[in-house]
Amino acid sequence: MSIADFYNDVNNWYYHNPEITDWEDQWQLYYGEMAGLATFNESNPDYRNYIKSAIKHWLDRGVDALRVDTVKHMPIWFWQEFNSDIQTHKPSVFIFGEWGFSKPWDHGSVKFANRSGMSILDFALCESIRASIAKGSEGGFHQVQRIFELDYLYDTATELITFVDNHDMQRFQSLNSDPAALRLAVNLIMTCRGIPCIYYGTEQYLHNDTNGGNDPYNRPMMTQWDTDTQIYRDIQLLSKLRRLNPAVSLGSQISKYVTSNVFCYLRRYRDFRCFVAINKSFATTIDVDYTELEDGEYVCLLTHRQFEVKGGSLTGLELGDREMIVLSYVGSRVQGQIIARVQLNGIETKFGERIAVTGDCPELGNWDISKAYILEYINANTWFGEIPFNQSAGKAIAYKYAIVREGQAPQSENLVSRRWILANSGTIKWRDSWQQ
Repeated sequence: MSIADFYNDVNNWYYHNPEITDWEDQWQLYYGEMAGLATFNESNPDYRNYIKSAIKHWLDRGVDALRVDTVKHMPIWFWQEFNSDIQTHKPSVFIFGEWGFSKPWDHGSVKFANRSGMSILDFALCESIRASIAKGSEGGFHQVQRIFELDYLYDTATELITFVDNHDMQRFQSLNSDPAALRLAVNLIMTCRGIPCIYYGTEQYLHNDTNGGNDPYNRPMMTQWDTDTQIYRDIQLLSKLRRLNPAVSLGSQISKYVTSNVFCYLRRYRDFRCFVAINKSFATTIDVDYTELEDGEYVCLLTHRQFEVKGGSLTGLELGDREMIVLSYVGSRVQGQIIARVQLNGIETKFGERIAVTGDCPELGNWDISKAYILEYINANTWFGEIPFNQSAGKAIAYKYAIVREGQAPQSENLVSRRWILANSGTIKWRDSWQQ
């Protein structure tokens, strides 16, 4: 027996409205039918309870992340409720949505990423990478840098889902069949800010260029599973880098050298560093004056070439044809019985100002700002840090944020305090906005 029947909808589980004809009309996006698909009535609590119970069923069987399709076609209050319940059921679950062809200058998609409780796919970065590397469009890597410069619009740009291929567009190699170009694109998303998502078969160079590679030829069957392709080996290597060096998975991204054909950037977190240089054209030599790497000898993870950093600089850096180098410096990981991954948004700071977390426990200085925990600058909208708790594990604590200025009195948030009951062990997340 079916739970609901669209053609005999006695329990009001569906909307029964015409197809969407105006894609700029918010009402039609929420309540109209799309491509002949039935549209659920999210205002019905029976539907909401059922769909959440179905997802929890899969989470209980080991699923640890969810990709949600076409999230712009349901109101944000539904997703806030959905994500709240799902994350309460399994706090470790990661959820991201497909807001089709989202852009940082699209207010609706940015609001969704910041307020829905889930991340989204980074279409803007995907399109800029494809334009720069696959198509050789005017501006080259300046198009990619333009997207990164708008990261401050997002509360958590480090969790945007990055990709170069998906099921709704031509595969990268249908735009540019050169496997070296695809390798650069994949390795860029493996090392830049965000969480990389690899479309099936990309690591096998899978593509079918019939009809330009458009749907359905962008979704061919797998013909091989070769664990020795160059991209497969790179993904394996750079996945390990992301685990071992939190600068790549958690840290800030700072551009160090940008031209149409060359892109150099630093990933930075605490005393961890990862420097990346990408050349999508012919061999060239450049000078990177301030890498922020510790002085010394480095071996590139991809090419095994040796490089020397002197005075923080890479002088006479030789980059071969369509070559990428990755230099990693690994520091000391945060250790604690329980670790709070703390993120603060919604505050503008000036050069020299820092954000501290102070509170009523030893780890936060017992309200002594001089002993508070200092966060890391990620971008103009985000400060982040991992705070280890040992003495206070399992206890209730109070905390708040403050701006620390050299030689000046600190400025604290305008609230009594925030409160949290710490677990005995594990990792927790604090996602807060500055209270003026």
